[in-house]
Amino acid sequence: MKFPALLTGFPARTIFRVGLLGTLATSLAIHAAATEPATKPGRLTIEVTLGEGLGATPLDGRLLVMISTDSHAEPRFQIRENPRSQQIFGVDVEGMKPGVGVVVDGSADGFPLAGLDDVPSGKYYVQALLHKYETFHRGDGHVVKLPMDRGEGQQWNRAPGNPYCSPREVTIERNAGAAQTLRLTLDKTIPPIPDPPTTRYIKHERIQSERLTKFWGRPMFLGAHVLVPEGFDSHPEARYPLVIFHGHHPATFGGFRETPPDPDLKPDYSDRFHMTGYNRVSEEYAYQFYREWTGPNYPRMVIIEIQHANPYYDDSYAVNSANLGPYGDAITYDLIPYLEKKYHCLGTGWSRFLYGGSTGGWEALAVQLFYPTEYNGCYAACPDPIDFRAYTVVDIYKDKNAYFDEGPWHKVARPATRDYLGHLSSTLEDANRLEAALGSKSRSGQQWDIWEAVYSPVGPDGYPKRIWDKKTGVIDHEVANYWRDHYDLRFIMERDWPKIGKNLEGKINIYVGDMDSYYLNNAVYLTEDFLKKTTNPPYGGEVLYGDRAEHCWNGDPTRPNALSRLRYHQMYAPKIVDRLLKTAPAGADVKSWRY
Repeated sequence: MKFPALLTGFPARTIFRVGLLGTLATSLAIHAAATEPATKPGRLTIEVTLGEGLGATPLDGRLLVMISTDSHAEPRFQIRENPRSQQIFGVDVEGMKPGVGVVVDGSADGFPLAGLDDVPSGKYYVQALLHKYETFHRGDGHVVKLPMDRGEGQQWNRAPGNPYCSPREVTIERNAGAAQTLRLTLDKTIPPIPDPPTTRYIKHERIQSERLTKFWGRPMFLGAHVLVPEGFDSHPEARYPLVIFHGHHPATFGGFRETPPDPDLKPDYSDRFHMTGYNRVSEEYAYQFYREWTGPNYPRMVIIEIQHANPYYDDSYAVNSANLGPYGDAITYDLIPYLEKKYHCLGTGWSRFLYGGSTGGWEALAVQLFYPTEYNGCYAACPDPIDFRAYTVVDIYKDKNAYFDEGPWHKVARPATRDYLGHLSSTLEDANRLEAALGSKSRSGQQWDIWEAVYSPVGPDGYPKRIWDKKTGVIDHEVANYWRDHYDLRFIMERDWPKIGKNLEGKINIYVGDMDSYYLNNAVYLTEDFLKKTTNPPYGGEVLYGDRAEHCWNGDPTRPNALSRLRYHQMYAPKIVDRLLKTAPAGADVKSWRY
């Protein structure tokens, strides 16, 4: 037998193996052809129509289709990034008109399954929803389409005004060979969210921000939930310290309950804490805080939670941003002076303090860093990444790919979430694929997209430049360098410490669990190395770690994380008073509020 010229020069045993493998491959191909179904799965499409009764104005937005195997809740409430998620697909739509169908097909972004063609035969519950976008003519000249928050805190499945349909039970049959189209009509609209009640202790404020209005090209507002101290009305002469509790969009002041826990509340189960009745525990601790707050020995201060939801997320990260606008200046120079005047605060930098956890932890540290003389101390718990060499588990400056640690022969997926024993529930690719389904151009309203929106420069199309390719995970190091110079908090401190260190002395305090659910402790380790070893003058604060503590650990070693996270206010109040009394300038009022 004459072998092909391509194999000339190979040893005989090598030629024999090549020939044998070729024969085996041919045999397997023949076997596969013989066992392949006679008909391939038919093409599946879903046609969604906007109901005639929902108005005549064409709508822009993200059309979302959810497919669920579980009838106990609407599919729109069953989407998450862990293995228990049901299926979602998303496509952008522009000018969707009543009565005209929009087809969702195999090209739609999906999670957990990548495409509609991957959905197997079976019985399902299907639901569709349109997350509406508004057109913004921004002050920087860009025209963008984004989902304006409508009071819900950028929750696409609860946003008032979003058209949707009730779940529909369907049978998908993929083996018949014929195409199948499911038809859904958006015939309902999510209702408005009622305003929270005002009480003796909780007040609600909202002002229009001229800075933000100019940036976004339409009226923009900042709000706050204000917790006033016991005796506020009976001590008009008192002037109070102001404490900003940073965090996600609050419906009202969180963790404060003026009535005893509801005895009829049905106990839920917390997967995170493996605890039955955690909803009852939360109410008990909120009521306990109320009793302490109104008791004779609690420090008298005003605490606020800021409402700064925006077209990208449920809050702004409280800093100035190329994509979100000057939220840092608007909060510090407009909202806070307004609140201090109305609620009888001392109104000076030495009498203002910051604390928060997670997003709020990053904000507390960032605001203290960017406005060093306007605040007198931050208590940052489990902060979002404060050193981008540990952007959770990614070094955005050195790594080439965010989703995988790649070698010459093998690659390993990078994790996104874990429990205190290290058990994984999602990867970075999982989390970003879900976001890609929920919205393109950083418009998902989720965690990785808001980091991108806050930290990135504006792209040519007016939307944030991607830190990495959403499909492949390949990192753009030019964008990474922009992030470093503007928002890498450890880098900025190290770069600018000779200029700002004196104004930060004693003000920086960081707390994180060493098994943080999102690996946020990694960035704290790197930041601590700088703070404790190289700062001159010394930073003078504290960095503490919770043994086996997951996300939201706040520095309390005496309680399990499930309970300590419900006591942020009580945890930091004594530290704030101690700091304030030690640093108050000569002649300052340190008595009127201490009744």
